[in-house]
Amino acid sequence: MRLFCFSALLILFATTTQAQGQTPVSNYNKALADSLGADEYGMKWYVMVMLKTGTKQIKSRDSLQWLYKGHVDAINEMTNSGTLIVTGPMGKNDKNFRSFYILNTSKTEEAQKLINANPAVKFGLFDAEYFFWYGPAALPTYKRFQPMVEAKKP
Repeated sequence: MRLFCFSALLILFATTTQAQGQTPVSNYNKALADSLGADEYGMKWYVMVMLKTGTKQIKSRDSLQWLYKGHVDAINEMTNSGTLIVTGPMGKNDKNFRSFYILNTSKTEEAQKLINANPAVKFGLFDAEYFFWYGPAALPTYKRFQPMVEAKKP
């Protein structure tokens, strides 16, 4: 009887512990988690930037081409430095959002400095809004696999 009670108590304890999320993950890699800045849930804070149609109208085709080239150069520079993790254009929407960035920083001031260096933002073609986003710490590692799924470069 004592063995039965002890076994039942042990099962109850194990079930309660598992229900509370206390079961350790077997493939956890502390060194990788630390190198990516992950918290105990494998997550971290980023700054998400929404670029929207700016207030300035630019009619000169040459100016627009120069600003677009500067915009693409700024994207490439941030990507190559590891600061820009994800970017992409937005479909038509009622907020005039044109594209978004997820930056590998949790500081708005740093994000603003990077985004304001973009000529298209600096000259008012785009305006920026900043948000904190809590996402997977391993997000920057997707770049290793992306070239393997690209049949063409834009």
